[in-house]
Amino acid sequence: MTAPLLELKGVCREYQSGDNIIAVLKDIDLSIAEGEMVAIVGPSGSGKSTLMNIIGLLDRPTAGTYAIGGSETHRLDSDALSRLRREHFGFIFQRYHLLSELTALGNVEVPAIYADQPNQLRHARAAALLHRLGMGDRTGHKPGQLSGGQQQRVSIARALMNNGNVILADEPTGALDQQSGEEVLGILSELHAEGHTIVIVTHDMKVAARAQRVIEISDGHIVADRRSADKNTRNSQHHGSMSEMRRGGSTSGWRELGNRLREAFFMAALALRAHRLRTFLTMLGIIIGIASVASVVALGEGSQRKVLANINSLGTNTLEIFPGKSFGDTRSGRIKTLVVADADALAKLTYIGAVTPTVSTSSTVRFGSTEANALINGVGDAYFSVKGSKLVAGRLFDADGVRRMVQDAVIDQNTATTLFTSKGLDPTGQVMFVGKVPIRVIGVIASQQGGFGASDNLSIYLPYTSVQARFLGDMSLRSITLRVNDDTESSTAEAAVTQFLERRHGTQDFFTLNTDDIRQTITSTTRTMTLLVSTIAVISLLVGGIGVMNIMLVSVSERIAEIGVRMAVGARHQDILQQFLIEAVLVCMLGGTLGIALALGFGLAFNRLGSNFALVYSGTTIAFAFTCSCVIGLTFGYLPARNASRLDPVAALSRD
Repeated sequence: MTAPLLELKGVCREYQSGDNIIAVLKDIDLSIAEGEMVAIVGPSGSGKSTLMNIIGLLDRPTAGTYAIGGSETHRLDSDALSRLRREHFGFIFQRYHLLSELTALGNVEVPAIYADQPNQLRHARAAALLHRLGMGDRTGHKPGQLSGGQQQRVSIARALMNNGNVILADEPTGALDQQSGEEVLGILSELHAEGHTIVIVTHDMKVAARAQRVIEISDGHIVADRRSADKNTRNSQHHGSMSEMRRGGSTSGWRELGNRLREAFFMAALALRAHRLRTFLTMLGIIIGIASVASVVALGEGSQRKVLANINSLGTNTLEIFPGKSFGDTRSGRIKTLVVADADALAKLTYIGAVTPTVSTSSTVRFGSTEANALINGVGDAYFSVKGSKLVAGRLFDADGVRRMVQDAVIDQNTATTLFTSKGLDPTGQVMFVGKVPIRVIGVIASQQGGFGASDNLSIYLPYTSVQARFLGDMSLRSITLRVNDDTESSTAEAAVTQFLERRHGTQDFFTLNTDDIRQTITSTTRTMTLLVSTIAVISLLVGGIGVMNIMLVSVSERIAEIGVRMAVGARHQDILQQFLIEAVLVCMLGGTLGIALALGFGLAFNRLGSNFALVYSGTTIAFAFTCSCVIGLTFGYLPARNASRLDPVAALSRD
């Protein structure tokens, strides 16, 4: 005797309701042979839908056993149950449960997607099924564009997609008018004639009369099991075609994984597109966070470069030696021990690249009718290389000019503009008066820093010998500026110079200013501020990530019925996890891309505003920001995705 296709022995199903246990099914013994058309009838609450859920492996019995083709199912894990649903069952629901974002063709293809069937074979079979059911001209229509009868036909085609031998129909005509209901019952009769095992759950005895066998259930018990006069079952003729389809579509493990990821990505994109406003609001926090991080880092980098450029204008790797104990030493003006001989001695040290004595005073400078106050700097010929000055026009004075105390001057651009350029004159070759002393302009250099910050003073540079003789009448120096060789640490050079001058003077009646110390201090401060503001931006990014998680959790709660349908047609837990995780990552990737674009746009606008420094973006920063968005998608999308994958199919399908 042939073993029954479906066999239940002593099946009970109980549910916890508060402190009480409710028994929905009680000691059900039922066998269904292959090729039968069975109707399960009974009043609402009798347990017929629960019985169908157990037969379709959407629910598990509390007690008893259930076997399919002689193989018991109670020890199978969720993935094995998903495989059985994919390969042996097709579900037709009263409310159709079609996925709103997919077309009719796309809805029919869903079971084959989870069965890892190739695209071409899947498309061809889905189109053929729809054509057979009279839906050939509606393949591109979405559920909202179809009538109830048409939606149920799509549901039937979906149930047939994987060529399963058991069709489970839950109130298949309950939401249809009489004509559409008759058409659906006619289709089920045709499928039965082809050898499919049909199980219909209904409360309508007219629908049940179309079946070979009517099982009546009441209060969880089978109270009747009636067969029609024709008790012959049809021979199944469809298994070979399914086997051929499965063999023809077999792929390697890696290709299956790639196909599955591609399909999950496609379905995730469709879901996001179907809810555009929600998707945008989800991305908004990520967009703002990524844009903030990228912009703040670029702002910090730009300000740091500006500060370093300002410091470099003071001279690269330089030491300045001043008389006295510090800048605030009131006795420094009376200390006359810093002299040219010190500068000459320092110039002979191997780690010193260049030395220039400096003196300074202020005076009125006049050209024609224009008068202005100017800073008169007496410097050596090496001063301009030590300070890294940029020659704009003319030439610089040389060592011979210093020795001869020439009255030739190099002026900065501020002076050139104030005295000459504003009158349309070329400064070089012009003679101006500094106090009462005529001075010839031989060159123009770019304006540069004169200390801690930008200086708008007019600066005139003369040989220090000329300033000492013609303006000061004093042979002592205001300072000595040294350029340290690049292969020597500035701190080491500073210590050596201090020791050297102490031996010459017999005491430390001077102090040094190390521009590299200034550079390091300001750079460190700038980095600290950038880190502080970046931390605030990262916090906003984390807030955006939490927003993604919250909205994804809401999305899961809104799409519980969809998840139930996907599980019913064979989706594994990992398929659901994968799809929702891809949705979260995709949202964050799009948000990250838009955030980076927003940051770059902000930087472009900021730079065009004419600020004295520009935002500096780097590939590393952009890559980091984009990576952050992906990590946030994975991290904050995992909990909603896991919750979705752990839903009970029966509970999910009961949600409308």
